[in-house]
Amino acid sequence: MATTEEVKKLAALARIKLADAELEKFTSEFDAILAYVDTISTVEAPQGEALRRGQALRNVMREDGAPHAQGAFTEKLAAQFSAREGDALSVKQIIQHG
Repeated sequence: MATTEEVKKLAALARIKLADAELEKFTSEFDAILAYVDTISTVEAPQGEALRRGQALRNVMREDGAPHAQGAFTEKLAAQFSAREGDALSVKQIIQHG
């Protein structure tokens, strides 16, 4: 069972700020996540050479060639932009560098 101190350390490593009120909730959720991962780890799946011999890996590729003329859909797509600069979509900055 995870302790609140372990959850605090994990939150610090992940750069997540947790209020003391949230600590108990996240501690119990952390235990549930670990239990789920433990369940998944018991699943037997083919590995290595077994995958290469079986039907598990399959690539479906189209033949080389231009599917349509270059730029044929540019204006149609750009017309749907809420804000644009030329043919580029203009968006509000959501990530701050600092």
